[in-house]
Amino acid sequence: MKVIIRNPKRRQLELDGSRQVRDVLRELDLNPESVLVIRNGIMLTRDERVAAEDTIEILSAISGG
Repeated sequence: MKVIIRNPKRRQLELDGSRQVRDVLRELDLNPESVLVIRNGIMLTRDERVAAEDTIEILSAISGG
């Protein structure tokens, strides 16, 4: 799968095989509470599976108060 990380710099990498979003985040050492994972414009939950041929984007979740 192709993974595009934007937090805030853009970085792209390839991961072999399919896996759940939570496993991708764990492998990349990213906090699931601080990022959003998007596939085809739709936000994914941590339980959803990403196929080997998918492209996902990981964005920083920014909140303010």
